[in-house]
This record gives sequence, structure tokens and C-alpha cells, in this order.
Amino acid sequence: MSGLEPLRLRLDVIDDEIARLLGERFEICREVAVYKSEHEIPMMQPGRVEEVRARYLARGAEVDLPADFSAGLFDLLIAATCRAEDELMDRLAAGAERRVKS
Repeated sequence: MSGLEPLRLRLDVIDDEIARLLGERFEICREVAVYKSEHEIPMMQPGRVEEVRARYLARGAEVDLPADFSAGLFDLLIAATCRAEDELMDRLAAGAERRVKS
């Protein structure tokens, strides 16, 4: 193997790990949604979002990522996970309402 191939293989391994970690993050967010539903905690927790955002941007700076890239990636990630969490909480609430009405 020579040229770009070894580097591309390393990138492929990293991309696979990123996908695996994102899947794990989404799974944990679903667990958070269930917990929030069971304990009647609002989905959106702005203080927590800002805390995580600050940590994410600081971590990005530590590994020399451009700030606009880190911010954009975080915003995309949070939007997607919050949407998934919100949708699951809505489904759980609808299921609970159906059980109460039965």
C-alpha cells in the first residue's frame, strides 16, 4: 500500500468510529427523553445546552478545530438530538394519554 491509500483507510476507520459514537449519543438522548417523560421534566433545558456548547467549543479549540466548524457541528448535533428527544417525548405522552382515557 502506498500513496493515499493508508491515509484514506485511517480516515475510514475514524469515520466509522464517529458514526458509532453518534449512534451511541442518540441512544443516550432517547434514554434521557424517557427519563424526562417519566419525571415530567421539560425537554428543553437551555442551561444544559449552553453548558455542553461551551464545553464542546473548548474541546474543539484544544484539538485545533476552527471555531465556526465546532459551533456549526454542535448546533447541527443539538438540533437533531433535541428533535429526536422531543419526538420521542411526544410519542410517550400520547401513549400515556391513551392509557389514561382507556
